[in-house]
Amino acid sequence: MVATMLLLGLLYSALIAVLISSGAHAVTVLMFAAVMAMFQLFGSDKLALRMMGAHEVSPAEAPELHAMIERLCIQADLPKPNIAIADTRMPNAFALGRSPKSATVCATTGIMELLSPAELEGVMAHELTHVKNRDVAVMTLAGFFATIASYIVQFGFFFGGGDDDDDNPAFFVVFLVSLVVYAVSFFLMQLLSRYREFSADRGAAIITGRPSALASALYKISSGMERIPQRDLRAAGEMSAFFIFPPGAGRALGNIFATHPPMEKRIEALQRLESQLQATV
Repeated sequence: MVATMLLLGLLYSALIAVLISSGAHAVTVLMFAAVMAMFQLFGSDKLALRMMGAHEVSPAEAPELHAMIERLCIQADLPKPNIAIADTRMPNAFALGRSPKSATVCATTGIMELLSPAELEGVMAHELTHVKNRDVAVMTLAGFFATIASYIVQFGFFFGGGDDDDDNPAFFVVFLVSLVVYAVSFFLMQLLSRYREFSADRGAAIITGRPSALASALYKISSGMERIPQRDLRAAGEMSAFFIFPPGAGRALGNIFATHPPMEKRIEALQRLESQLQATV
């Protein structure tokens, strides 16, 4: 993860240098991207919950889920997050929020019906690990200049500095560099996202002490997804990066475009961790 972040940093530094040296409207681009990043940090969680039709629940409304998360938070040394439930058959869960103090974890009714208590505990520990690692903030920071590059690529002809953009070599340099930065950073962001999922799986296994429970949950979720209508999976597609298992994912998930590692590799890693934990007992 450190190596990937360093590569992203070098890539974005090159973009800044080109923007400044070309005389492009770098300040305007940076300010616009900063506003978008602030919205993503401070407002995207409410938007995401609304998209999923999720609502926060009180201990009286979901006593077992609240008790489970309270217990996991004590084990993980985390403040208790807001807890939400999304009324959908799709078996999934996700975490939102820029920091542990402002986090929300959400489970769908589908996943609560599908999994055993131990399996659901593993899934919620996975989401709490995302909260503990501040993954939403990490991915927002990592994607900040990728957002700038994407805006330059999409609206590049507005950043050339005048009506003679076609004769302005600096404009084409900015545009081409932005295109390269956007393309390379896209793949690096996917790689970083896959590392974060492995890290969250490991964190969940350590918190609960039962890697096999999370492995079993992943297998059940994968099988359960196959029974969900495609229109429901497509409707939740924009939330794919946040879910513990992306809608519609299958064996093709292991390619370079995926936000999550292949399910088989995640289970293999959990099985190795299970063997390591048993060997220390």
